[in-house]
Amino acid sequence: MPTIKEIAALAGVSRGTVDRVLNKRGGVHPDTKARILEIAKALDYRPNKAGIVLSAQRKNLKLGVVMFGTNNPFFDDVKAGLKQIESELSCYNCTIYIKATPSFREQDQIDAIDELVEKGIHALAIAPQNQEGVVKKVDELAAKGIPTITFNSDLPSSKRIAYVGSNYRKSGQTVAGLMKLFNQGSQLNIGIIGGAKSVLCHTERIEGFKDIASSQAAKKILNIVDVVWNNDDDVTCYQVVDDMLKAHPEINALYFTAGAISGGCRAVMEQGRNKGMLIITHDSVPSTVELVKKGIIQATVCQQPYIQGVKPLQMLFDYLTTGEVVEEINYTDIEIFIKENI
Repeated sequence: MPTIKEIAALAGVSRGTVDRVLNKRGGVHPDTKARILEIAKALDYRPNKAGIVLSAQRKNLKLGVVMFGTNNPFFDDVKAGLKQIESELSCYNCTIYIKATPSFREQDQIDAIDELVEKGIHALAIAPQNQEGVVKKVDELAAKGIPTITFNSDLPSSKRIAYVGSNYRKSGQTVAGLMKLFNQGSQLNIGIIGGAKSVLCHTERIEGFKDIASSQAAKKILNIVDVVWNNDDDVTCYQVVDDMLKAHPEINALYFTAGAISGGCRAVMEQGRNKGMLIITHDSVPSTVELVKKGIIQATVCQQPYIQGVKPLQMLFDYLTTGEVVEEINYTDIEIFIKENI
């Protein structure tokens, strides 16, 4: 295992300079800092575990978490992951504050971030709205030395240091591929139900689906009839699906890109349209699982929400305590569940 002394010798600097860089204490020329970090990475340097514990306990780190949708069951598994990592980090004197916003309003997330900053957080993990005000707020945090990792949905135009979550464009492409497999060649007239236009993972899933649907080979198989939005609300979802099916009796397939799936499926069943209707969704919340088991939903494409709760905070903790360079993009696995394996 390489030591600080060895890194200092290779970098041509003192051990104190290396220590300042690795422990983020500042006061080192950017070129020197970059050289030290490059050498440390090449040598696979790992700080002494006991030293990490003592350093973290002295820092009394505070990590903030912001999520959208207080009633969205998808985040139950995310919260389980957060609870696990909170338990693991508690021995390091690390405190985690969690804020869940009740809606998709931009100001709700901005207010939540401001509340966490007032509590003195050292870093933020956020499932963000893809809105200018939220991007600006993340950039403000970066200017203050408060790093941000996005999870579940991304803000690639912001100064966040990393993203943890699904490759949502690839997930949408996966749903299109599944529809082709289920359908075996005849035309599908598809209604798409999105969550919120302000959430990148919802909109990019649709774009991924369109990537496949618009390809020359699929044009006569995947015909998108309409796209509606439900804001992850069951009552809204019931109404928009009910209206869409009445307006477009030719629809024989539905793609739900976000939550509130049970409300939409209720509209399908009340119209007696469930027989012969191909339905593919995302995630494995309890209501969706039951609909898959009953054969109402043919498949659901999932994204490992538990990992989305654990990994961002672990990455932020490591970044703050060891200076470990984080990978910018951290995709979770795309998992496909059907009646036979759910």
